[in-house]
Amino acid sequence: MVEKPFISPGLIWGIVPLYFAWFLNELSPGKANFRTAIQTGFTLIWASAQWLYHAGVSQITLSTLHAVNIAVTFVVMGVGLFALISGIRGKFPRYCSFLGHTRFSGYFMIMMFPMQAARLVWTWDRLMVIFIFAIPIWLLAYFGFMPLRK
Repeated sequence: MVEKPFISPGLIWGIVPLYFAWFLNELSPGKANFRTAIQTGFTLIWASAQWLYHAGVSQITLSTLHAVNIAVTFVVMGVGLFALISGIRGKFPRYCSFLGHTRFSGYFMIMMFPMQAARLVWTWDRLMVIFIFAIPIWLLAYFGFMPLRK
């Protein structure tokens, strides 16, 4: 799953900024703030825009809305817009300060990218792998980048 976007040259423009954003997010403080909400929003919007582009959806119809990747794309885009607007406004709605935590979203955007860009098919096995490795990868990134954080 990780190497698939680098095999297809057209996907590199979508995946490299996500890795770069994840790296920058790991360097930001762990506390939620409006700057990190803007980072989260931009990353989620970028990923969902790339997914729409690579999915080849030229016209949104009721039949395309039932596809898993289109549904995930619109959820990610909605959360991204919500985070970006919250960060720009400088105010989180009640119970929404989680939008300022960017680290974990980067991992999920990168892992889902090949499936969302229609290069791999969504399967339960792939979804389980994403969740099984989520905590170990997050812990590795968290402690690995700790010396570089303020």
